[in-house]
Amino acid sequence: MSLLSKVPPYLRNIYVLTVIGYLIWMLFLDANNIPNQLKTKVKLVRLQNEKEYYQQKIEEVKHDREELLSDPELLEKFAREKYLMRKPKEDVYVIEEGNE
Repeated sequence: MSLLSKVPPYLRNIYVLTVIGYLIWMLFLDANNIPNQLKTKVKLVRLQNEKEYYQQKIEEVKHDREELLSDPELLEKFAREKYLMRKPKEDVYVIEEGNE
């Protein structure tokens, strides 16, 4: 009994073999195979989430900037708190709370 006779007849068809070979090539060997497609999709979703986050942060910064530029007292408060600026002949003390 030959080895070829053990293979079912539909697997001996040239068209079926061609389709199977094509599927194996496209699913595993091609540059755009299934694992690469999945990795790219995950990366796309992550980048879209980052984009939304940074757009939200940009809007917050724009809002804060508008507030600072419109109110001189708020600008002075911001400068004193953030950059520790002070008026002449004025002492500034920074109190840091320790984390225990």
